[in-house]
Amino acid sequence: MTEEKKIGIARALSYYNYFPYYWGFFNHLGIDIVLSSPTTKKTLSEGSALVVTETCLPIKVFVGHIVELVNKGVKKIFVPSIQSIAPKIYNCSKIRGLPDLIRNVVKGDFEIIEATLDKSEKNLGLYEFLKQAVKPFGITDEKLIKEASRAGFVVQNNFRVMMQQGLSFEEALKNAKEGKVVISPKTEDSQGVIHVALVAHGYNIYDKKASMDIFKKLKNMGVVVHSAYQLTDEELASGICALDTTTYWANQLEVTGCAGHYLKSDKIDGIITITAFGCGPDSLMIEDIKRKAKNFQKPLLHLSIDEHTGEAGFVTRLEAFCDMLFRNKRVKITRQLDSDIQEDTKTIEKLNNILSIRR
Repeated sequence: MTEEKKIGIARALSYYNYFPYYWGFFNHLGIDIVLSSPTTKKTLSEGSALVVTETCLPIKVFVGHIVELVNKGVKKIFVPSIQSIAPKIYNCSKIRGLPDLIRNVVKGDFEIIEATLDKSEKNLGLYEFLKQAVKPFGITDEKLIKEASRAGFVVQNNFRVMMQQGLSFEEALKNAKEGKVVISPKTEDSQGVIHVALVAHGYNIYDKKASMDIFKKLKNMGVVVHSAYQLTDEELASGICALDTTTYWANQLEVTGCAGHYLKSDKIDGIITITAFGCGPDSLMIEDIKRKAKNFQKPLLHLSIDEHTGEAGFVTRLEAFCDMLFRNKRVKITRQLDSDIQEDTKTIEKLNNILSIRR
């Protein structure tokens, strides 16, 4: 594979939503993807050193991953500007301005491939976005680009199907890249198991360094975790309606829509929301979710993360919240058993009375 046919992609931000699509698309065109390594302390440190303190954690992580790709010698790096994913549905200003940010803070011998997607404007839709993404490689055949897009959607859809069936992010992505759809048989959960909905953007929970591997921590506590990735678009949209709100921000479905769906679910015992400190759109969405959660009488824990978040305090809050959920579940089950016993006793008494009258 020649150098001109390589493209660097950061394992951050849109990676957690669209990488299966990117994989299928670029591979169909014979473009080799160079992916940055999983986030480490060094990634956070290098990203944080190049931006102002007030910058949110996901952007610092993204910058750190770009630095790693530059240090690897990657000459073309994909830094998309995803302005709007649907008419009047916008991303935050930092994500919209990612190419300008990287151009100004990361120095090195590399080319930024800054494809722009803006469905609120004319002539900036998906195919225009894709044409911009492959133009630096000399690919201009629109028929070939559309074929590659269809290949991308196949990988993306297979990935989503497996995530909805409960596979982990890593397992679903691995299988999707290999062209496989693997569905694990679902097992019945025991009556006392706690179910928690984890409400957050994918890059805040599936990046193990940023989230301190929260899925593993909750699993070790005996908690079954649910996320937006297990829901269909229709279920997420109904969640927006359940909270009586409207969609304005990109990725609002995976936060507000996810929260709304799980808040009205009898299967969910509690909600955990995670946001990056300093994220403006998330702060608005989470405040709305907190107010609406009271109407559903569902316990909610909100966690804010940045590069200084201590794991000990993080785990302590998780454990305290889950302990409370276990106690609530125990009380609920005990009351239900007492109620069933009382109902059975009344039924037996009625039967005895009927039998005595017939005698």
